[in-house]
Amino acid sequence: MSLRAKTIEVPPYTLSMALRLYAATTSAGKLRDFRTAALAHSVDIEPLPGIETIPAPDEDGDTFLENAATKAVFYSRFAPGELVVADDSGLEVDALGGAPGVRSARYAADSGLVDSPDANDNTDVWNNMVLLQKMEAFPAALRTARYHCTLVAARDGEVVQVADGTVEGMILDAPRGMGGFGYDPLFYVQELGKSMAEIDLETKLSVSHRGRAIAALVAMLAR
Repeated sequence: MSLRAKTIEVPPYTLSMALRLYAATTSAGKLRDFRTAALAHSVDIEPLPGIETIPAPDEDGDTFLENAATKAVFYSRFAPGELVVADDSGLEVDALGGAPGVRSARYAADSGLVDSPDANDNTDVWNNMVLLQKMEAFPAALRTARYHCTLVAARDGEVVQVADGTVEGMILDAPRGMGGFGYDPLFYVQELGKSMAEIDLETKLSVSHRGRAIAALVAMLAR
């Protein structure tokens, strides 16, 4: 599958004609971030209808782009004529050679930690615990990291646009804040003096990797 965006006519939108996108995600956290970012750009973004009943494609790519494109192309075939967006995002820690990277959501599972079938989903808790253990030996100066998001828009099985967003930060030695999801309680944004889990959604929009990727994508589609 080619990951290069094809030249497909996407009518520019105006404030009187809102751009509509369907998000290929079942993650409540991601959808919340997408919607918050989209509101700032007069974009209507909704979950892909019926996505819960569609078997998910394998995310076995080596890069965020490969995984995001796989999902966007696959799910766009279930919404003929519509723009479907999918992202792949994660945490890249410099001291860990860029890990967990594309394995961010499965970091603890890769280490053998999984929930029992009758347990609540504690994936974020386990992932954060594994990250803290791996970072124990590193001083503050070596705890640099970034969130990265690659967002792909597809229509009728073809990639239309690709956008990226990143935010730089540091890994804390203990969780801070009750908001966000994923690694947000451990991801410290120096310019704000807070973890990603301590900032409100509006502020998060202005600095987050997902918010920046949405802004870049909308700008491309509006050209």
